[in-house]
Amino acid sequence: MAIDDHPLIVKSIAWATEADTQAFAAALARKLGGSNALIQLHGELGAGKTTLVRHVLQALGVQGRVKSPTYAVVEPYTVTDGASGIEHNIWHCDFYRFNDPDEWEEAGFRDIFASPGLKLVEWPEKAGSHLPPADLDIHIEMQADESRTVRLHAHSPLGEALLP
Repeated sequence: MAIDDHPLIVKSIAWATEADTQAFAAALARKLGGSNALIQLHGELGAGKTTLVRHVLQALGVQGRVKSPTYAVVEPYTVTDGASGIEHNIWHCDFYRFNDPDEWEEAGFRDIFASPGLKLVEWPEKAGSHLPPADLDIHIEMQADESRTVRLHAHSPLGEALLP
């Protein structure tokens, strides 16, 4: 079934604390494994997109400091599956600084998104229609009490499999 043929599935959850975000990230990482998923993260500045990605990457086995790619635009990572020894590529992209969606094409992102590996994308709307369809969209909204309301939109069978 192609992504375009998959029915949109929406699920809402709440994160009262960063520990809730971390628990969600760990569960998501267990489901991700070495998948070639495209996950797009939406939310205002300070909503917790980078925090979520940091927890996902750490749960996947990324060692050391996980930097925000706001200035670099992309941070690549490689993790090794402990059981199989297979290396998996991960790209954390942040298109916040794009002024024009064509910057995606000009910066050579087509090659990254055509290659196997996990892609975690903040501010995907800044890339316009250049991005391929997401498997999973994560919309994070900060509440007045600092908790987060999170809407998960699965657009593919893989995206559906990633839902909690």
